[in-house]
Amino acid sequence: MTRLSGFDTVIFCGYFVVLVGLGFLVGRTKKRSSEDYFLAGRSLPWYVVGSSFIGSNISTEHFIGMIAAAYTYGICVAQWEWGNIFAFSVLIWFFIPFLLSSRVFTAPEFLERRYNAACRLFFAVLTVLANITAFLAAVLYAAAVGLKAVFAWPDTVFIAGIEVSTLALGVVGMGIVAGSYAIYGGLRSVAWTDVFQVIVMVLGGIMVTLLGLSYLGDGAGLLAGWDVMIARNLGEGAPWKAAIDSAAQEIVGRDHYNRLQVFQPISHTMVPWPGILLGWLSVSIWYNCINQFMIQRVFAAKDEWHARMGILFAGFMKIFMPLIVVVPGLIYFAMEPGLTDSQQVDQTYAVLVTKLLHTGLRGLLLAALFGAIQSTIDSVLNSTSTIITLDIHKKFINPEASEESLVKMGKWISAAVLILAMAIAPFIGLLGHGVFYYIQNLYAYFAPPFAAVFLIGILWKRATPIAATITIPAGIAFGFFLEFVVFRYWIESGTAFTLRSVYNWLFCVAVLVLVSLVTPPPPPEKTTDKVTINWRTLAAFKDLGSPWYRNVGFWWVVFALGIVACYAAFSGLFLTPRA
Repeated sequence: MTRLSGFDTVIFCGYFVVLVGLGFLVGRTKKRSSEDYFLAGRSLPWYVVGSSFIGSNISTEHFIGMIAAAYTYGICVAQWEWGNIFAFSVLIWFFIPFLLSSRVFTAPEFLERRYNAACRLFFAVLTVLANITAFLAAVLYAAAVGLKAVFAWPDTVFIAGIEVSTLALGVVGMGIVAGSYAIYGGLRSVAWTDVFQVIVMVLGGIMVTLLGLSYLGDGAGLLAGWDVMIARNLGEGAPWKAAIDSAAQEIVGRDHYNRLQVFQPISHTMVPWPGILLGWLSVSIWYNCINQFMIQRVFAAKDEWHARMGILFAGFMKIFMPLIVVVPGLIYFAMEPGLTDSQQVDQTYAVLVTKLLHTGLRGLLLAALFGAIQSTIDSVLNSTSTIITLDIHKKFINPEASEESLVKMGKWISAAVLILAMAIAPFIGLLGHGVFYYIQNLYAYFAPPFAAVFLIGILWKRATPIAATITIPAGIAFGFFLEFVVFRYWIESGTAFTLRSVYNWLFCVAVLVLVSLVTPPPPPEKTTDKVTINWRTLAAFKDLGSPWYRNVGFWWVVFALGIVACYAAFSGLFLTPRA
């Protein structure tokens, strides 16, 4: 890999100086209450809600993990972008009206409003564990891997005579940068720095894609480069056909497979076609609709219209995100087929940037990559602090805590969580499979039961607190049973974690419904129109904005049509492997 120049390094470091300065600048307002600190005073406009939503979402698992997964599996990983149409629609039409009308601070708090305090505690504790292991630690690890590749660091260095891992140094450095302004300014700093980072990230990502296509076109233009990328990913040319053939048995259980087909066979190890049709019911609903570090900016929106339009704005960005988080993986496969080492593949984006860009731009584009990582780190820190402070400390330990003490505690908890994640992060690489697989596989264990109790609880008034309390631990246990017993010893096919999460979600729905039917109905205060849908009035579908260009329904239809067009383009009808 080309080593960064001194000028690149200056640009890289300068970006983070600006980022941290912006975070402190927008967060300097007095944070007198927990609402000011944790929810930015509920003042965010739609474009900040949407940008911060995307900024929190697009991170290591995309610029490092998803691009690497696209190198290995092909276009099918774009499902994690385009498939959000389902969960985003549920969030816009069902979750936002109830989450905002109930005036809660957190998703666990809403769970108590609908069910009971036990469900709130379950969700709070597991969310904290997930944030530290599946988000913070994994993101910090992958960021350190990227830094090591970009700056060509050795495995260890000596500091004051002590041998120290450069991965560990990268983890600590990235953690301190993001933690500084997130702890100081709360959600206000997090959300507004996300806007800045998303702008640079998108422009930079598009530049890498265009330069990659130009490189493949070898002077003949972008369209020629696109044709070369398509042909090689379909197996034209001996090295590319051999690479596809050698991976085909492991990925789909056959001699060859179509890397440019979004609908893959049921034997696919990561994205079997039923996962596209049903997987959104579990992991996607949990991640986008009730995952605190994502929806905290929805709670902070000015009102319901701004919240809904913010998610629609994020949805339109999702249509185009594969251009910068999937296509680069296809481009690199067209350049260097046959890589199998997970750490080497995880460095795909950093390699492309250093290979394709000139001095100065390299530093800026790599800063944009690590800025995207920062936006996830700061969001996870803020949301984890919110949950520990409000859902655990204030609810179960010190209900009389003052607003000032809650803000102080939130800052101290953020620091403690960051230190714990930094301690765990260096060990993520020992697990194998790559960062993207690690993160997505963890989701499949704890997402299904919470997705089930939230969605069914909003849609069906008869769902009872007792049923929800039983469903959550039963669903988590069933997920481990599927993975370590059913799919390991009884069934040899259908072992993709995307399918496992679907089976687990169906199990959780069945448990929730059956137990609800044999237990007493929930009390009236648990089924008001603020926590469950009223099918007679359908009030949640009214007041969508006017005139037409401000109407939520109009822009949702445009969004849906865009996603349908993406699926149609890569459905296998137009792109087929070469003979």
